[in-house]
Amino acid sequence: MSRLLYSFSIHLLAGIYRIASLFNPKARQFVSGRKRLFLKLKQTFTNKHQRWVWVHCASLGEFEQGRPVMESLKKNSPDVKILLTFFSPSGYENKKNYFGADAIFYLPWDTASNAKRFVETVNPVLAIFIKYEFWYSYSEALKKKSIPLISVSCILRPTQAFFKWYGGIFRKTLRNFDFFFAQNKETVDLLASLNLQSTLTGDTRFDRVFEITKSNDEIEIAKQFKGDQKLLVAGSCWAEDMDVLYPFINLNGYQLKFIIAPHEISESFITKIETSLSVKSVRYSRAKGDLSDVTVLIVDNIGLLSKLYRYGEFAYVGGAFGDGLHNILEAACYGVPLFFGNKNYKKYQEANDLIVRGGAFEIGGYSEFKSKYEMLHNHPENFLLACEVTRSYVKENLGATQKIMDYCSTILREK
Repeated sequence: MSRLLYSFSIHLLAGIYRIASLFNPKARQFVSGRKRLFLKLKQTFTNKHQRWVWVHCASLGEFEQGRPVMESLKKNSPDVKILLTFFSPSGYENKKNYFGADAIFYLPWDTASNAKRFVETVNPVLAIFIKYEFWYSYSEALKKKSIPLISVSCILRPTQAFFKWYGGIFRKTLRNFDFFFAQNKETVDLLASLNLQSTLTGDTRFDRVFEITKSNDEIEIAKQFKGDQKLLVAGSCWAEDMDVLYPFINLNGYQLKFIIAPHEISESFITKIETSLSVKSVRYSRAKGDLSDVTVLIVDNIGLLSKLYRYGEFAYVGGAFGDGLHNILEAACYGVPLFFGNKNYKKYQEANDLIVRGGAFEIGGYSEFKSKYEMLHNHPENFLLACEVTRSYVKENLGATQKIMDYCSTILREK
């Protein structure tokens, strides 16, 4: 019965997306990206002698966790090809040209027929699902063909359906996995309660962001803009974040410079930022000449944020006033104090850890942001402690990728 209900819910959800695609652009991408998908797969997977590793991510955040694994696989096993799949348009559309994969597709809906057809077409030697990705039909199809399936950067909570009385099919999905690389001890303990094998490795994103810090690539405009002044980098900002930042910037523009990287770089949003500031600003695309009298640099392109954090003494990371906090590790790896909203961050392990240790600060609005900033600015010992906390936290959590690669290498030698 549970399998029938699961199958019905998948078909129902697919139907809802088809209807939504008539008027919603993201739903339209979701549906159109899956058209003629199996024909494209058949055209791609023609050589039966090639060895493919299938890496699946839900979206962009999970991609950043899978990326170190994919790049290590390519480095250590150059004969292996990487298939990367995404569930959402935000992942696929942003990374469809990613150099580290040999083929990139949307994941077909998780029906029994789709899963069987997909697995038979690709016939991977190993499947790697990232973080929250647990698909019943795909895991079942892989199990039936004795294809190893592992979960990377896995994180579970006792409130999830896996651990409820009605969660039989979800527990069955977990049992189709061969091994779990867990982000925290709670996940290890929850898996052990189901007699499932796992090991505590942490989050692969630590390895990724640490690699970025070792790059010597300068962003000349940012370097020139900063000069010898202190700077706060505000990354992945939404409108709710900017409502907190506007008064802070307008008040503190005399003692700090600011780089603002909006989450979405629409003309309307950037114009809103410009008109809401009482200090002088310039867009990154228009920045030239002497920038010493400019207080705010507005980044109107994508792909620079992870490198821009290196220029800041402080960082604000957006998203927590809305759907969820964005990646704070990109900033933490540079050893700077972090600020973010107080509404939607608790499901992110790194945010909770850094708050407890004193390297990150959740804020409810402008007044709280101002007071916590001044606590650091006016007391250098507090600032230095926060810097050391974030820097040390990243270094303590390095090494997940290598542990995963040791496991994958064993499998690939046997295949």
